[in-house]
Amino acid sequence: MSDLSHVNRAGEASMVDVSAKPATTRAARAGGHIVMSAAALHAIRGNTVAKGDVLAVARIAGILAAKRTADLIPLCHPLPLTDVQVRFALDDALPGVRCEAEARTVGPTGVEMEAITAVSVALVTIYDMAKSIDKGMRIDGVRLLEKSGGKSGTWVAPGEPAP
Repeated sequence: MSDLSHVNRAGEASMVDVSAKPATTRAARAGGHIVMSAAALHAIRGNTVAKGDVLAVARIAGILAAKRTADLIPLCHPLPLTDVQVRFALDDALPGVRCEAEARTVGPTGVEMEAITAVSVALVTIYDMAKSIDKGMRIDGVRLLEKSGGKSGTWVAPGEPAP
């Protein structure tokens, strides 16, 4: 028998059965950023990118991605999300855009993958929207920043302020 959570007795990849786990309130926050030219950041800030409002489109893309995480990540459970928030901060020091996403649910398993997926797709959407200005943009630092709920309780990434 395997000690791996997603491997069955025959050694095959398998979804974890969470039917016996209690439904608890769960939340996760993820972050990442995209580094770009000053010109691309200026166009995003001024809402002059030819494809339209970059941050509005990226926000919706991130929310939709969180809702479709189980369709993208093979062993993720489909979850009834109760809230997804996607926020951006324009950062001249990068230069680029920082993104954070929060996902919430009440269920038997966590929403870490949903938050990470929201950030990832939001940043890829920014790339798609602004690539005509800067094809050399770099997506970086996508990671879980904190999670709460479930058996393991609260976890905060090293260097992040406690909730």
